[in-house]
Amino acid sequence: MSLESVRSFFAEKAPEITVIVTDASSATVALAAEAHGVEPDQIAKTICLRVGDTIVLVVTAGTKRLDNRKFKDRFGVKPRMLGAEEVVEVTSHPVGGVCPFGLPSDLKVYCDISLKAFGQVVPAAGATNSAVHIAPQRMAELVNAEWADLCQ
Repeated sequence: MSLESVRSFFAEKAPEITVIVTDASSATVALAAEAHGVEPDQIAKTICLRVGDTIVLVVTAGTKRLDNRKFKDRFGVKPRMLGAEEVVEVTSHPVGGVCPFGLPSDLKVYCDISLKAFGQVVPAAGATNSAVHIAPQRMAELVNAEWADLCQ
């Protein structure tokens, strides 16, 4: 169902973008980079976090890590990652396939500035073997993301 919600999202909002399904798993940054023939940092990983009572998605370059100080300066609290079951409940996407597309409800999305280093990034697309190739700016526009400096 999750892959289908992402396909529906792109069919409606950006029909020129194709959801790519591979035989190889892309559930980790390293596997995704190998499956799509890109550098690991071009994989746009999506992290599901709790900020107080709010759940947000943060999309970062593949090998980047959240900087707790930057996050706390921005949001006033430390980031708390959701468990796998809660991630699926909130996004409808399995861990390894989490993306900001085709969500069952509106979540605030933040794109880390680390993504701006690339002309094209490869976020997951709702399954552990699916992705899209997209310009970071286009991705941010499609999901109404806010750009933020949140990584080390």
